[in-house]
Amino acid sequence: MKKILLIMLVIATVVIAACGSKTDNTNSKIAAGTLEGIKERGKLIAGVKYDVNLFGLKDPKSGEIQGYEVDLMQELAKHIFGEDKEINDILELKQVSSKTRMELATNGEIDLAAANASSTEEREKIVDFSDSYFLAGQSLLVPKGSDIKSIDDLNAKTTVIAIKGSTSEKTINDSAPDAKVLLFDDNAQAFSALKSGKGDTLINDNAILIGMQEQDENFELTGGLISNEPYRMIFSPENDEFREYVNDFLQELKDSGKLAEIHEKWFGEAPPEDIIQENPYLQ
Repeated sequence: MKKILLIMLVIATVVIAACGSKTDNTNSKIAAGTLEGIKERGKLIAGVKYDVNLFGLKDPKSGEIQGYEVDLMQELAKHIFGEDKEINDILELKQVSSKTRMELATNGEIDLAAANASSTEEREKIVDFSDSYFLAGQSLLVPKGSDIKSIDDLNAKTTVIAIKGSTSEKTINDSAPDAKVLLFDDNAQAFSALKSGKGDTLINDNAILIGMQEQDENFELTGGLISNEPYRMIFSPENDEFREYVNDFLQELKDSGKLAEIHEKWFGEAPPEDIIQENPYLQ
């Protein structure tokens, strides 16, 4: 009899643990990327890059992360929770890269990412995107005096540096298939490789390259704009309510003049009038 009771007790314990585990997972799903879950948590968890000057750059001494996309996330957190809240209480920034930003959004580790991302048909199969908040285009960064003037100058003797998982990697493979491609996980590694002579040029969005050029005037942009790359925020699929909330927030930011203020702060000029563009893959 005691043996039967012991077996029943073990079974009951397993069932209770399983139920508790299921509840925890459900709550985790609610809290990741839904407006209701974010408000219940009391904090927005946003993915940004830590290595892109002007957009998201972490100061190694102070630990402070600054940039255009960081400011947008701060404004979004205040929009959700109120202007009177301390920003550190309502916003948590997590580091993402071109390689990890979609995975972290889909697995619920972040609510959204503002990380130099443009939408493509392939990416739309994995994540959802907001309307645009910045208009960029791919270009080339080269040492001053380089013979490379355009993408047409890239050949089998050229080593091109690019970021893993970026649209720039695809551009080189499509437009300069003979060129050697050297891939890195993040912008800091890529720029260090260019400065140390491991490659002849670095391809990336022009806004990112401008930030690199500001850090080292021995380099310059060339080749004009190779592509059109509107930046959009990344969301886990099926979180339509939060994505639409963010789209409305972006439009309000533009209408109020706050978006122009943030843009001028980081880039020294007002944004183009058509900076807010609807995601074409949702039309």
